Amino acid sequence: MDLNILWFILIAVLFIGFFFLEGFDYGVGILLPFLGKNDNERRVLINTIGPVWDGNEVWLITAGGAIFAAFPNWYATLFSGFYLALFLILFALIIRGAAFEFRSSDRSPQWRNLWDWAIFLGSLLNAILWGVAVSDLLRGVPIDAQMQFAGNFFDLVPPYAILGGVSTCLLFTLHGALYLSLKTEGEMLQRVQNAAKKIGAVTVPVVVVFAVMTYFQTDLFKSIGAVIALLLCAVALLAANFMLRTGKSGKAFISSGLTLLFLTVSVFWGMFPRVMVSSLKPDWSLTIYNASSSPYTLKIMTIVALTLVPIVLAYQIWSYWVFRKRVTENDLHY
Repeated sequence: MDLNILWFILIAVLFIGFFFLEGFDYGVGILLPFLGKNDNERRVLINTIGPVWDGNEVWLITAGGAIFAAFPNWYATLFSGFYLALFLILFALIIRGAAFEFRSSDRSPQWRNLWDWAIFLGSLLNAILWGVAVSDLLRGVPIDAQMQFAGNFFDLVPPYAILGGVSTCLLFTLHGALYLSLKTEGEMLQRVQNAAKKIGAVTVPVVVVFAVMTYFQTDLFKSIGAVIALLLCAVALLAANFMLRTGKSGKAFISSGLTLLFLTVSVFWGMFPRVMVSSLKPDWSLTIYNASSSPYTLKIMTIVALTLVPIVLAYQIWSYWVFRKRVTENDLHY
């Protein structure tokens, strides 16, 4: 294994961590206005992710930095071609982060309701747009011989990509509902479990349709490894729904997380060694070799990563352990 492959794997791991952790953050944000019937209940829902949501976003920042440093041509083509989509993602992250901070600065019901819907909008946009972006990477976008994006905005939103956005939105929402089933109790817990069952019933057929479209729209199924990962993804999703209906919330949440893990693995495995597929000509696709930094840069990055990443992981595991208990209205402070 050379350093190019190693950094491709490391970036895949960073996105796995991001989708697993930030996925339930988005899910909680999407469910917030519908499960929280009053201000106290919404505060309970927000407090389930309050101590960890900003730490979860570090995975995205780290992944973006790794792409910039390890594969600068990938970064340049991605951010120039997906400029509007990434701007919308950034906008959604900003209003979502501001909402978490500003919501409790005023006790006015109108003020808090405004920021609650801002959390919902920011979470919903991100959940959809990430699915659209990943679908575009799989299907391919117009990239010319100079590694430049040669299309327009409408090339990024075909029906396949839109369905991909709906699929990730449902997967994140289900993941968030299952997370809440571990963090709430009483009437709220019952409400969360009922919502999770309904969301799961919709998610399975939508994801199946998306998988069928993936077969016809991409070359993902040409990779045996990607197919195996997709099959494991399907098994995990069905297991999450089964565990939920049998009252095993913890196992259901783990299965939901495995669904996102195997889905991400299938995407990266199916693209390898490409990082962006050209729909104009396969030879113009960006790969881990024609889009990478120099071997010396990759070597220095590897040393730094092996030194710092374990520290970051240890801190995040510790923070989840500290805030592991269920959240109730008795825990609220004004």
